[in-house]
This record gives sequence, structure tokens and C-alpha cells, in this order.
Amino acid sequence: MPASVQERICAARRRTGWGPRLIAEAVGFAHSTVWKVLHRHRLSRPPRPAKEPANRYEWPCPGDLLHMDVARYARFERPGHAVTSDRSQPERKWMRPETRVGYDFAHAIVDDHSRLAYVELHDDERAHTVTAFVERALAWFEARGIAVRRLMSDNAFCYVKNRSLHELLQAQEIRHLRTQPYRPRTNGKVERFHQTMAREWAYGMTYTSHRHRNKALPYWLHHYNERRPHSSLGGQPPISRVHNLCGQDS
Repeated sequence: MPASVQERICAARRRTGWGPRLIAEAVGFAHSTVWKVLHRHRLSRPPRPAKEPANRYEWPCPGDLLHMDVARYARFERPGHAVTSDRSQPERKWMRPETRVGYDFAHAIVDDHSRLAYVELHDDERAHTVTAFVERALAWFEARGIAVRRLMSDNAFCYVKNRSLHELLQAQEIRHLRTQPYRPRTNGKVERFHQTMAREWAYGMTYTSHRHRNKALPYWLHHYNERRPHSSLGGQPPISRVHNLCGQDS
């Protein structure tokens, strides 16, 4: 095929972003021919956007920054085929109205330095629920000798428009930081924690109902904080970074 014709095909690809079939109809060549030309010129797939460089950081002391976020998990009253091994019913039982029983909202706060985590399950993510959760979380961290200085959240309504939360943080002289819009990586430590919790607690084990799943959370959370090795902490659990706080080394 002449170079000028190949350039015409490539130019159509760059200009429109169309696939081989649409380009073939526009230029009057077979689909297979157009695909070969695009493949030869490395245009058969759109270029991947350049990834941003990793922006890893860690505050020097426990309590310097806490990350806060919420994840939801569907409730269920009947175990699925993972428990019963029954795949004989073609109808999706979980789609029936009687099996749709709402969601559990896992509110979580993770310490930036130690990765120590505090989690509660609630029926919603309303403002008063969030404020009460944060108040108990701050008391929990304080009981472990951690003085909180900053709290980061995304821009959800229950965080940024929550007057009671603002008053609570102001009373305790805690600065409220917000992530940039559409930038979940800014709050990456709690996002990563939710992935770990979903994989190991919510979906990593089989439960007969959501109530049995919820009862298992405190045990898994204790294991995560006290015993589970953390790769970013050199294989040590989060509690290992709380025993000797900054300025209190013995």
C-alpha cells in the first residue's frame, strides 16, 4: 500500500479516534487492511495517559494527620452459593425485593503515621452519625496516647457541610483538611485500608448473613491493628508505631 494511503488512514485515526471499522468505511478499504496499517504504525490502540508520579508521604508522629472515609456493604439475609454451593436456581435471588435489606456503612479513620485504624458500622452517613463517630474515634486515639492535630476527609456533604463536626474539631483545636475534588489518592491511606478490609473481612470469608459478618469486624480489626504485618511498616503491625510516641521514647 502506498505511503500516502497509509498516512491517510493514520491521519483519520488521529483526527477522529475511530476504530478500524469506521475508518475502513470512510477511506474505502477493508477492515483488516486498515487494522494492519494502524497496527504497523502503532495506532491500533489509543495511547495510555501518562501516569502521575507516586506522591508518597508520611507524617512524622502519630496523630499528626488522620484520614477519614466511609464505605458501604450490602446487607443480606440468606447466604449465597459460596456457602450453600447451590447454583441450581437461575433466578438471581439477591434481586428479589425481600432480599434487598439496605446497606451497612463502615466509617473508618486511619492514622497516617502508624496506620492504626478505628471503624464503626452504622445505618447511614448523615451528619449527626459522622460527628458522633468522630467524637468516639478521637477518644479512642486519645486513650492510646495519640493527640490528634489534623483530620482529612473528602468533600462529601456530611463532612464539609457538617456544622456539628466543625464545632467538635474547632473545640479540640483539630484542623480539618479536605482532599482536592476527584483526587481520591490524596486520602490514599484510608482508601487503601478500605480495600484491605473489603478483601480480608467483608469478602474474604463466608458468612450466613450480614449480621454474622458485622460481628466478625471487631476481631478482624484487632488483628489488623495488633498482629497483622504491614508492608509499609517493615512487616510490623500498626500498634508497633504507637508504643513509643514522638518525644516520649524511653
